[in-house]
Order: sequence, then structure tokens, then C-alpha cells
Amino acid sequence: MYFNPEVFSGIPFSGLVGLGGFTNGEASKAVGAQAKFYSARAFIRQTINQEGENVLLENEANQITQTVSSNRVVLIGGQFSTLDIFDDSRYAKDPRVQFMNWGNMTYLAYDYSADARGYSWGLAGEWYRDNWVLRASRMLTPKDPNGRNLNWQTFTAYGDQVEVERQHNIGDLPGKVAVLGYRNKMILARFQDATNYILQNNAQGTQAINNVRNNYQYKTGIGINAEQALASDMSICLRAMTSDGHTETMSFTEADNSVSVGFSMDGVRWSRPKDTIGISMMQNGLSSYRRNYLQAGGVSFFIGDYASPTQTISYKPEQIAEIYYNAMVVKNVLLGVNYQHVNNPAYNSARGPVSIFSFRVHAEF
Repeated sequence: MYFNPEVFSGIPFSGLVGLGGFTNGEASKAVGAQAKFYSARAFIRQTINQEGENVLLENEANQITQTVSSNRVVLIGGQFSTLDIFDDSRYAKDPRVQFMNWGNMTYLAYDYSADARGYSWGLAGEWYRDNWVLRASRMLTPKDPNGRNLNWQTFTAYGDQVEVERQHNIGDLPGKVAVLGYRNKMILARFQDATNYILQNNAQGTQAINNVRNNYQYKTGIGINAEQALASDMSICLRAMTSDGHTETMSFTEADNSVSVGFSMDGVRWSRPKDTIGISMMQNGLSSYRRNYLQAGGVSFFIGDYASPTQTISYKPEQIAEIYYNAMVVKNVLLGVNYQHVNNPAYNSARGPVSIFSFRVHAEF
């Protein structure tokens, strides 16, 4: 049984408006200057071991040291993040100590079920068979898109995902490939309906998606995640996903297709083995349905720009380069610097480019 209380205080850069791939994975839609305490995770994990080789799971966040079988079934129920189970990566996952951008902690086009803080309630299962893993889950969706309150009618509105992962070794160097598919169902606006509403009612400059959100819709997507160690101190990772693009964003950000590649390296070669450097490139895109809505004058949650008689949107895919360096100052205390360069922020070539500098301090014990 695991329980994570969490406290958070902060105002997100630019009010979480003006980008698809936001620059800080710790920023969420439910934050403020006043510190808030809340439950982030409260779940039970049951492991059912079957005959196989022993595998040591080392002590880390939400994992007590234990020995399990290479062939096992794991059941998880309660409150957690969908990303705790799916789209795992040892090189690009945790914005507290790795890449910071949203598109490097998961697929940017993955509209996974979550409340405004990034957590949900649900059931998940994992089936390990040697170097294969099958995962599936059903998670609660928010009552309203990007909202904090969850819809507990789990057979009426839900977020389902299935992932198949194969782990391998090339020589002695570990790697893996995983394919993830998701299917959400909840009351969402379709961009075509919102675009028609704008044209029929001369409603440019409004969030017309709020006026046509009246029916249950399905939203689907599929993605691939691959990673490979190139040497004992360096690695590469890749993510790519496409979503159907007909409906508005449910829980994450505004992207209908995304691809990212990252390279990371430990500081062994310059006698700083606890230091890490990472470099990534990503490109994010919008569906034709979402683009038509913006061009018609519709306003969405995060993009900010919309077409009007005085401004146009020159669509181009958003491109983001990120580099970070983490230095271990003293034992278990890390100081990091981060730089991100954004071309065509919010998918508009008339904007940017933008340079964003960050630093972070991370301590754990």
C-alpha cells in the first residue's frame, strides 16, 4: 500500500498559454501562489508471482525493494497517475531530474486520463512474461475537460489504454520497444461542430467548443516508444504518437501528433559520474480539424492565438530543442540548468522563436 501526500505552490510560466509543449512538467492547471496540500497517490499493488527467474526491484519512489519473478501478474488499484504505469522510460520521464518539457515526460499527443493536477483513480494490470510486458487500465476522466473533479461513472466515461512492451539487449546494452494505444470516452466538443458554430453565429474570438460540448465522443491514439543504451554511460530514446484529432483536449495539452528524440549521457568521461547531460528535439502538430477551428476564430484552452480580422495564424508545426545539465553538488543534492528553444510557439510561425532558461534544485533522502 502506497500513499503520497503532496504540497505545491507556483504560478506556471505564461499562465500555461502559448505553447503546445510546455516547458515544465511540474506545472499543472490547478496551481497558485498559495501552497496547497492534497493526495497525489493512494493505491494498492498486488504482485502474483509465477514460475520464472528472480528479478530484484530496487528501492525507489513508490517501489519498496523486493524480489519478484520474471513471470508475474501485477494488479494496481486506487489513485495514481496513468503515467506511473504506461509509457515508462529510464531516460526521459521525470521532469524533476531529467528533461523538463511535457513532450519529454510522455507523448505530447497522449491525452491520458487525469484531473487538473495529473492524477486519477482507476484499475491497472501488468502481465510480465520474461522480456515481454502487457499492460491495460481503465481510469476515471474529469467531469469537464481539464477539470479537477473526476467522473465516477466509470462505465459511462472512461480512459482506456493498452500497451505491449518488449525488452531486449544488444550485446550487454539494454533497450526496449513499446506500442501504446488509448481510447477515451466522455462529453467532448468536436472541432468541426465548433467551427460550424463560429461561422453560423459570427462568434470569432470565443471558446466556441463550450457551446457544442453536448454529446459523448470517443478519442483514440496510438504511439511507439523506443530506447536503447549506446554504451554504459550514454543512451537514446524516441517517442512518436498520433491521435485522431477530431475532438478537443480532454486532460493534457493541445497536440494531435508528436515525435521526440533524446540523447543523454552520464559524466563518467569528464570524471563527474553523478552528473548528467541531455539533449532532445521534438516536433508537435495539430490536426486539420483543430487548425480549421483556430483559423475560423475559435479560442482554445492553451494555444491562445486565434484568427481575426486583424491577425492570422500561419500554421507550422511547433519545434522545441531542449538541453539540460545536472550537477551533483553534494550527496543526493542536484543542481540543474535547462535551456529550451521554441520555433513556431503554439503552431504559429508569426510567433517566436522563444528562448526559455530554467534552473532547478533537487534533493532526496
